[in-house]
Amino acid sequence: MSVVVLGLNHRTAALDLLERMSVPEQGRAKALHDLLSRPHISEAVLLSTCNRIEVYVQAEKFHGAFEDVRDFFGDMSGLAPEVFNDHLYSHYDADAARHLFGVASGLDSAVLGETEILGQVRAAWELAQAERSTGSSLSQLFRHAVETGKRVRTETSISRHITSVSQAAVAMAADRLSGLVGRSALLIGAGDMAEGMAVSLQGAGVSDIRVANRTWANAVDLAGRIGGTPVASADLQTNLGGVDLLLTSTGASSLIVEHSELDGVMQARDGRPLMIVDIAVPRDVDPAAADLAGVTLLDMDDLRSFADAGVMERRREVRAVRDIIDEETERYLDLNTAREVEPLIAGLHSRGELLRQRELSRFAARLDRLDPESREVVEAITKGLLGKLLHEPTSRLKDAAGTARGDRLAEALRDLFDL
Repeated sequence: MSVVVLGLNHRTAALDLLERMSVPEQGRAKALHDLLSRPHISEAVLLSTCNRIEVYVQAEKFHGAFEDVRDFFGDMSGLAPEVFNDHLYSHYDADAARHLFGVASGLDSAVLGETEILGQVRAAWELAQAERSTGSSLSQLFRHAVETGKRVRTETSISRHITSVSQAAVAMAADRLSGLVGRSALLIGAGDMAEGMAVSLQGAGVSDIRVANRTWANAVDLAGRIGGTPVASADLQTNLGGVDLLLTSTGASSLIVEHSELDGVMQARDGRPLMIVDIAVPRDVDPAAADLAGVTLLDMDDLRSFADAGVMERRREVRAVRDIIDEETERYLDLNTAREVEPLIAGLHSRGELLRQRELSRFAARLDRLDPESREVVEAITKGLLGKLLHEPTSRLKDAAGTARGDRLAEALRDLFDL
């Protein structure tokens, strides 16, 4: 059995393709069951963020799993495989673990060292657990990934300064507007990303923060926590007419702000410019809105460019982070290997002990004639012989575990000892 990961991210695919491939939050449980229905997949975890779409599976054969996940991507997006094949990456076993540990550590993010991805990795794993799409194999992998991500942020400086997409979005807006003190902003969305932006807006001195969300209670809750104003969806255009900055981060599968709506808003603004930062994937704002007079529209591509310009200090930490990832990958593989052979080794020793006890039972009548000290000597001799006999096959099996030779030795032991 192998752990296989197949995916696309901001380095391998353009934003428009990532939009097509992303799975909205409300559709992820169904997607996990879809994956489990495929013939070569026994466990599955789906990680879908603004920067990536990745599927981790436990499978009997790599090629079968590759085809199953590729077909899943095609069915989900409605795209023919040839459209996205060249943008896919895949890893298995040790490389899959190393890749996930890098993702959890923030090395694979648009904002190097970002902290939000660790929560997203945990959330993906917890959803898979809730939907019973993950077993001991992927659960152990994701548990170790979360531990690795925490260790990296504790022992290195990779997460100093701007370390989240939401922070970077507000910093980028502040850079373009020469500061945000006294500005007004409208947030569309009330999830973790929106809350991160709201907190950053507060810190940047924004005086008027309005929060709109499809679910009114969520808008009220977030606005209350940051001292903002909740906005009803029906009043979106009215509020767009009175703010300096619009930030969006919903999980909607279709546009929230259409070109035609924004055109009317800009005409009513009478020449007042509007800065829009859309970090949703798929995008919330019609990309054609960038052509409207007075509108500056920034998306994830712009954010990546902005973040790349300010990461020199954190890049110095990459070597230390990779050393931790390599160390944790080796530790994960050692633990995984031990888990794989432990049942077989335990079975071998149990089988040996059963045979020893049977032989002692055969000579029970004669052994009963011995004094207690002699009985102890017989017990010690038989245990010692059994231990010495099983020591070498046990050691060789442990040393070779996880290799083709180890698989052959394991199969031979099962056949020879009827395990």
